[in-house]
Amino acid sequence: MAAVQKQKLKQQLWNIANTLRGKMDADDFRDYILGFIFYKYLSTKMDLYTNEILKPIV
Repeated sequence: MAAVQKQKLKQQLWNIANTLRGKMDADDFRDYILGFIFYKYLSTKMDLYTNEILKPIV
C-alpha cells in the first residue's frame, strides 16, 4: 500500500471515529470502544476454541 493511500485511510478512520464519538469526550469514547475491542477479541478466541473442541472426529 502506497504511503498516500495509508495516509488517506488513516484520515478516513479518524473521521469515522470522530463521527461515531459525536459529542462524547475522547477519553470516554476510548474507554467505551476498548471494551468492544476486548469483547471482540474474547469472542473470536472462544469461537476458535469451541470449533476446535467440537470438531468432528474423522
